[in-house]
Formats: sequence, C-alpha cells, structure tokens
Amino acid sequence: MKLELRGITKRFPGVVANRDVDLVVQPGEIHGLLGENGAGKTTLMNILYGLYQPDEGEILIDDAPVSFDGPGDAIDAGIGMVHQHFMLVPVFTVTENVMLGVEETSGPLGALDRDAARRRIVEISERHGLRIDPDAVVEDLPVGVRQRVEIVKTLYRQSNVLVLDEPSAVLTPQETEELFGIMRSLVEGGTSIVFITHKLNEVLEIADRITVLHHGQVAGTTTPDATTREDLAAMMVGRQVDLVVDKDPATPGDPVLEVRDLVVRDERGHTSVNGLSLTVRAGEILAIAGVQGNGQSELVEAIAGLRDIERGEILIDGHAYGTDPRAIYAAGVAHVPEDRMEEGLVGDFTVADNLILTSYWHPPYSKGMQLDGDAIVASANDLVEQFDVRTPSIFNPVSNLSGGNQQKVIAAREFSRPLRLIIAAQPTRGLDVGSIEYIHGRIVEKRDEGTAVLIVATEIEEVLALGDRIAVMFQGRIVDTLDPSEATSERLGLLMGGAHPEDVDVEEAELAPARTVTDG
Repeated sequence: MKLELRGITKRFPGVVANRDVDLVVQPGEIHGLLGENGAGKTTLMNILYGLYQPDEGEILIDDAPVSFDGPGDAIDAGIGMVHQHFMLVPVFTVTENVMLGVEETSGPLGALDRDAARRRIVEISERHGLRIDPDAVVEDLPVGVRQRVEIVKTLYRQSNVLVLDEPSAVLTPQETEELFGIMRSLVEGGTSIVFITHKLNEVLEIADRITVLHHGQVAGTTTPDATTREDLAAMMVGRQVDLVVDKDPATPGDPVLEVRDLVVRDERGHTSVNGLSLTVRAGEILAIAGVQGNGQSELVEAIAGLRDIERGEILIDGHAYGTDPRAIYAAGVAHVPEDRMEEGLVGDFTVADNLILTSYWHPPYSKGMQLDGDAIVASANDLVEQFDVRTPSIFNPVSNLSGGNQQKVIAAREFSRPLRLIIAAQPTRGLDVGSIEYIHGRIVEKRDEGTAVLIVATEIEEVLALGDRIAVMFQGRIVDTLDPSEATSERLGLLMGGAHPEDVDVEEAELAPARTVTDG
C-alpha cells in the first residue's frame, strides 16, 4: 500500500505545527522520520492517525484521497501505530490485549472466541518471528516482548502501514537488533513502516529513505547512502552539531556520595533496589546503564530523599539525611528527575516561578513571609540568558515550552549554585540532538568544577559518552562496573539483559549475535 501526505498544514493558536508537508511512503519501505522537539512529527502522525484534521492538504492511499474522522477510520484503512508508551492492559493476557476492541465471538450467545484469536496470534507471530506466548500475562513480560505484542496488535487488525514511535527507547542493543529483524520481515511481506526516532545511527541502519522535519517543514528527504549523522543532525537543528561529548579525563577527588547495601521497595511493596552499593567521587561522572524498570527510579528517589529506605545507608559527604529533600538540597545536591513534567516542573507555573521552586523560601527570593518579585524576575532573566532557555517571556507557562527548553529550565534551576553532587535521571530523554549537546556540555562543565555526578540512563550512547566509570544495573543490583575503555555497546547490552559478567568476554561481546536473554 502506498501512503502519501500531500501539502499538509496544521495551525494551532499562535503556531503553525506543520506547513506544506509532503511525505511519501512506498509499499514495503521503511521510511525514517527525524526532527527535533517541536518540529511537527507528532502532529503529522496524529493527522495520519485521525486524531487531528489538517487545515490544508490531503492524505492519499494508493493515489486515492481519504479522510479520517478518528483512529478507527485510520485502522480500517490499514494504518496501525505503536506508541512510545505501550497501550496494553497489564493484567490481561497477550490474547486478550490483542483482541481488545476487535473481539471475535462464536455461538448463539456471542461468547468471546479466544481460541480463534489465539490461533491467529500464533500464526502472525510465527510468520514474522515475533515469538510471543499468547497465554502470557502482559505485566510478566519484559519490555522487548511487550513491544512485540503491540506489533502483533496492529498486524491482527491487518495494518498495511505501521507507524513506530521511538520503538527502541527502552530496548537493549540486542533487543533493538531483534526489532530490526522483525521490521525487515514485515517489509518483505509488503508492510510499509514509518520509523520515528531521534537515534541517528539507527535510522541510518534500518531506513530505506529518511525525511527530516525542521520547524514544521520538510528540511529534506534523503537515503542512508547519501547522508551522514552530521548531515542529518544539521538538517534537524538548522546548524552544525557536535555529536561527540568533548571532555578531558576525570581527576576524581574524595568520595561525595556513598551508598551502602541499600534496599528500597517500590509502590507495590516489591524490592526494587536489592543490596546495592556504589561510590561517586568529586570531579567524576558515574553513569548507570540499565533497562528501565530495574530499580533505577527508586534508587534516584532514595538518594534525593523522596523514598524511604528499608535497609542500608546513603551518605553525602559523610552525612545521612534520610527523607529530607530540603536538607539534601541545602547540602549541595542537584536533582534532575527522569520525568520533567511530572516531577521536575509545575506546568501551569511560569518559567520564573519554576526557577525558584527549590529556593523560594530564602533570600534573595523572599523577605519574611513575602516573595520578592523584583529579585525573582531579575534572577529569571539572568538564568534564561545563561542557559539559553528559548521562551517568549519568563511569565510564559513552562508547559508551553518544548521538551528541550523545559529541560534547560531544570538545568538552570539546579546547576546555578555551588554543588557537591548532581543526580541526573534520563537527563536527555526525548530531546533533539541540539538540546542533548547543550545538556551534556553543562554536565561536563559541572564535573570539571569538581562536582560529583551520578547519571542514570537507558541510552547506551549517552552512558558511553558521559561516564568516567560505567555501572550496569539489573534487578536492583550493580552487576558490574567498567572503565569506558572496556565498555562496548554490545557488552553493556548483554549485561543490561541479565548476562553474568564472567560470561561476557570483551571479544565475545563485540561479536555477540543479536539476541535477548530476557525471553525466558
């Protein structure tokens, strides 16, 4: 099936999200879609999926114009979408999730025909090498298998065009290679794929053609053979971007953060951090790699004083602060949370107000019980300029900013004071290459000033680029700590997937076949 978006324009109050966008996806093609935050990728896909109506332009399928009043129309036309955040019911089985909304019935009473659905799921998964158990409960499956369930859902609905939104965001390198194998199998069967990603290496590896959006317009369409990572980055951002983190070797000092035999439970009472120990010294970056859901979030929250500790201790410059975030802040600890809008910012507050969330109670921002508006405005204007926060006004709600600028607001608030320790969880999640370059530069700058830095990331490239030492976390434990010279993406990926360090030889890891050790 040939898909064409022709002259698509979409306006919102005060902004043109898409302007005269043309996109053609040929049958059996993997078409990469790149663009920085706010470039219009999501709006364009929401139009394709029937969630928005274009103000101008049209959608054509096999050269015939079509219109979608909602996702149901798009699905009926053969368009499926796998969202970055999986749309699965955790307590349902694979079969129940796949047939949800398109239930097959049998018998005079219209009973659900799970057996028929199960047979179709087995047939689809075997045909494309998806390897899923139709009777497994989704909450028991690793993330890589859950993604396969999402793909089976779209194929079950007979999708001819599949939109994958950041599909490798939570996968190990081995799981990503398996995903690419599945994608190649799909296109060999005639399925077309729109592959949305910010990972330049991946789009160059898997795409047949690549379209780049910049400020809502098509900056160019090219092929992997005719372009480079640097060219794509420049098209995305509109300028040349340094894709390599420029940093000198670390000169570590005394220990700043010491975590000893830490045990922490999650909201359901399960042990998420299980006897973990680590040390971060002044003037070094310790980067923790791991597939999300292995206790990283709970570890960061415990260090920041936001989660109770069941056992063990956390020392900052030799002192234990427990669950007292304000005292931890006063001890010179900066916290960049993994979810900037849920945990780092108040969306309805202005940029200026968000810049004082962690310091409004003391001078110069307050005098007794009163906030000092002039001091707040002066400081906000200064920080917005220092940290290159692009906003029409410091009185603009922070929710109106792009993801990259929201992250810069957090960096400005957290980094603009004397620091002993930075805890940064997923510091560049969802950011474009320009914003990633900026945030990485600020982190390295603080390290060079003598600050201890703990980075938690799922992106192996980020871990390899930033870490002076690299620790791998699996099932609540540090399973290995490596010097960057010993670390490869393949070796880290195997450790992240649960391989024992003694079983991961450096040479073997570099030659390891694409596989996952989380399928059971």
